[in-house]
Amino acid sequence: MMPMATSTAGSSSREDSAKTMVADQISQAVQSTSNVLHLMQQSSPAQTQLMKLPKNLLAKTSAIKNTEQVLQQMPGVISSLDAHMENGLQSVPHLKTVIQLLANMESCQLNSLSQTHLPRKELEPGNQPTQRD
Repeated sequence: MMPMATSTAGSSSREDSAKTMVADQISQAVQSTSNVLHLMQQSSPAQTQLMKLPKNLLAKTSAIKNTEQVLQQMPGVISSLDAHMENGLQSVPHLKTVIQLLANMESCQLNSLSQTHLPRKELEPGNQPTQRD
């Protein structure tokens, strides 16, 4: 079982690294866009060009900053979800055992019910089938 755990840990580490790298790149792109807009707002020659941009683009500056904050939190969220998924997968054998126990209980109850609903004639000593050798 150890080789599988080592393999899982290795692939998990690579996935975490890749996820972090992508999130960092997206975050940097969002931050760069936000910085350019901020610099353009402060620069008087760029102010004229900035006024030509659609008004709704300027209104989205705060949304861009909020997106950056969300993206910065994503690696932690993904890591937490991975941990929960791993715990869930480890619980599968236990769930299979519980399912089997419930099926056995249901079967026993059905057998018990079917025996209690047999006609009385079959249950009387003189009416039971005789065993033949």
